[in-house]
Amino acid sequence: MDYTRLIAQLRKHEGVEHKPYTDTVGKLTIGVGRNLDDRGLSDHEIDFLLQNDIQLVEEELDQWWSHWRSLNQTRQLVVADMMFNMGRPRLSQFKMFLAALQAGDYEMASTEMLDSKWASQVKGRATTLADMMSTGDG
Repeated sequence: MDYTRLIAQLRKHEGVEHKPYTDTVGKLTIGVGRNLDDRGLSDHEIDFLLQNDIQLVEEELDQWWSHWRSLNQTRQLVVADMMFNMGRPRLSQFKMFLAALQAGDYEMASTEMLDSKWASQVKGRATTLADMMSTGDG
């Protein structure tokens, strides 16, 4: 089969949508006719999306707050996890947390993480990440 031709034809007939939409029969759809209600995503597709999202998080952190690269691997994981979860607009509001990180006061950074509305929303995630931040292990 001529896959190049089929892809061009499907893109033309189905259209290309970068965000989910409801199709003509009420199915949640994305991309080139991907029926999310009935087909969903495979594990491979989920991993592919996750890798892309992680890359975007790293790029955004590098542009916005390059100090994060000077942290040890565990603390970099914490910052990347928080950025992934909250995005830059919310994470940038954690001024005391970011100042503590900049100063190398990881105990204070951990305290600031737990003393937030975010911590009450994500519960165990915040506790785990705060412990990782405090100890540098995990």
